[in-house]
Amino acid sequence: MNALPYVFLLVTLLANQSCGTLVVDYCVADFNYPSGPTGFPCKNPAKLTADDFVTSKMGIAGNTSNPFNAAVYLAIDTTFPAFNGLGISMGRLDLDVGGVIPAHTHRSSEVILVIEGTILAGFVDTNDTAFYKTLKKGDIMIFPPTLMHFQVNVGNTPALAFVSLNSANPGFQTITFSFTANNLPTEVVQKISLIDSAQIKKLKRMFGGTN
Repeated sequence: MNALPYVFLLVTLLANQSCGTLVVDYCVADFNYPSGPTGFPCKNPAKLTADDFVTSKMGIAGNTSNPFNAAVYLAIDTTFPAFNGLGISMGRLDLDVGGVIPAHTHRSSEVILVIEGTILAGFVDTNDTAFYKTLKKGDIMIFPPTLMHFQVNVGNTPALAFVSLNSANPGFQTITFSFTANNLPTEVVQKISLIDSAQIKKLKRMFGGTN
C-alpha cells in the first residue's frame, strides 16, 4: 500500500488545525514542573536533539484484548512532549473485528482517517441528531468539539485508523467509564441513566468502580 497520500493528508490536516500563535519556535515539555492552562514549561532548547521531535509509537499495533476489542494510543503532550504548546495531537485506533471505540467526548475537534478496514463512525449533536457513516480506506470524517462520538469496526477484518486533534491534550471522557469506573453510587447511576442496577454493578466490577 502506498501510504504517502495518507501521510500527506494527515500532516496537512494537523497543520490546518493548529490555531495558536507561537512566540517561540517550539516548547518541548519539561515534566519537572507542573502543567498550566497553556501546557508545560519548556525544556532548555540548547539541550534538545532531533530525537525530542520524533516518536515511533504510532507504528505499533495496540493490544485489543479487552472488553471493547479495541486499542487507542494517544500521542499527546504527556506522551510525546514535542506536541506541548503546538495545539495538535494524534491517535492510533486499532479495532479487532467487532471492536468499538466507545462513546466519548473531548474539548477539541477530531479528524479520523481510515487506513484499513471498515469503520462505522458518528456523533450526536446538541439537538440529539445522530450523524453516522460507514467509512472505508481513505475516508475521513470530522467530529466537532465536545460532542459525543464513537467508532465501530463493522467489517470482517481488523481496522486501523489515525486521528488528529487540535489540542495538545484534548481531555478524553468516555461515557461508560464516567458512570462506572469511580465511586458514584449505583443508585445514582441508575437514576441518571435508567440502566438496570445489575448491569451497572457488572460494569463497575469490570472497570474498577465501587459503590
